[in-house]
Amino acid sequence: MRLLNLPLVSWVNGTIMIGVFALVVIGLVVAVYLLMSTDKKVK
Repeated sequence: MRLLNLPLVSWVNGTIMIGVFALVVIGLVVAVYLLMSTDKKVK
């Protein structure tokens, strides 16, 4: 049972890390898009 629990824990940790990384990337993309849209509106 211990061998089966370790992979599950590692998978959960990996999934959480990927989820946090995805949220950060999406946040950066949205920030850049907002900056580009505001630049276009000003011009």
